[in-house]
This record gives sequence, structure tokens and C-alpha cells, in this order.
Amino acid sequence: MRIWLKNMNGDSIGRVDVRDDVFDAPANPALVHQVVVGQLANARQGTANARTRAEVSGGGRKPRPQKHTGMARAGTIRSPLWVGGGVAFGPKPRSYRQRTPKRMRRMALVSALSDKAREGSLVVVDSLEFEEEVKTRELAAMLIDLDVQVPALLVADGAHPTVVRASRNIQRLKTLPADLLSALDLVNSAKVVMTVEAVRKAEELWGGVRKRRRTSGSAAA
Repeated sequence: MRIWLKNMNGDSIGRVDVRDDVFDAPANPALVHQVVVGQLANARQGTANARTRAEVSGGGRKPRPQKHTGMARAGTIRSPLWVGGGVAFGPKPRSYRQRTPKRMRRMALVSALSDKAREGSLVVVDSLEFEEEVKTRELAAMLIDLDVQVPALLVADGAHPTVVRASRNIQRLKTLPADLLSALDLVNSAKVVMTVEAVRKAEELWGGVRKRRRTSGSAAA
């Protein structure tokens, strides 16, 4: 597969050959959805807690007589029916963690990256080398020249550290290296900008056929 290569001014300077198994893999929306849901679930803290009627203090005595008051019978002020009472079915600390195998995460990432390449939402630039220390306005002008709108993802392998620092002031622009990419980052971005070095790093990480390791039990069988 070949993708258009651009410079920082947005001009096309040729095409770059990329691996089909990374940038032209078959679409798998169900797998991408499962992996993204798992990543969002793993980010949840699960620390919400509500006290039940057994955990709320007070309520040791009967609040009013059983009869002749004209009101409902009540045995404790800590009933869920009373203000300040316990919560009947409130949240308790729990783990939302979902186990997502490494092979699934890799396949979902490659599928999402290939979708970006097929729909024209992947922009490959030759380099991100500025003459001087880059400022936020210069990086924002480069994104305009590349026709990149936020939310966007900048995979800036090989770029100067000042590029990463300048990108922090641009809202809804996320910058990370290729080895930290995830399917969630790709799904949340309308455009993805990658340097050629980031493309080669992605091919090195996720290209080729991955073989499952045989466990001792399966080897014995």
C-alpha cells in the first residue's frame, strides 16, 4: 500500500510505501468496540460507596409510638425511606477491570489504523523539524496547512521535544509516541498525523505474523 507523503507546509512530495498488514488490514468493528470498552472500563476507579442501613449511625430507638399517631409505623430513623437513612441498593466498591489479551489489542489497533488510512484520515509527514524552537502558533499553523482539525492525534516519533511541549496548549490535540498508541486513541481522533519514523516504528511493532506461545501444558499434550 502507498500513502501520500506531505511536508509541514501541506504540500505532497510523493508517496511512501507502507505494510499492508498494518495499514490495510481488514476492518473488524466488533473487535475494536470490545477493546475500546475494555480500555474505558479499566480506567474506572470503582470506589463509589453508599452506606446501607446497617452502616449508618443512630437509629437505636423507635422514633415514635407504634399506634395512635396517625402516621406510618417506623422502627428506625435509618430506614431507606427516611431522610438521612441508609441506601437500599447503592453502589459498593468494585473492580470494573476487563481482561483483554495482547493479541486482541494488537488486532484492534491495526484495524483502527487501517480504517484511518482507507478513509483518508491518516496524514504522513516527512519530518517535524523546525528551524527554531517551535511555538504553539507555529504548530497550529502547520496543522491548518495539513488540513487537520481537532480532535487529532499527533504521533511524533523523531520530533524535537519542543514539539510535544508546544502541542500541550492546543485543545483536543494529543501527542504520543508510536509504541503507546491504542485503539481508543485512534477512535477518539478525527485525524491522525504520523511522521515517517512513527510509521516505520508502527510497522516494526505490529507488522508480521504473530505466533502464539505454547504453554507447558499444551506442549505436553
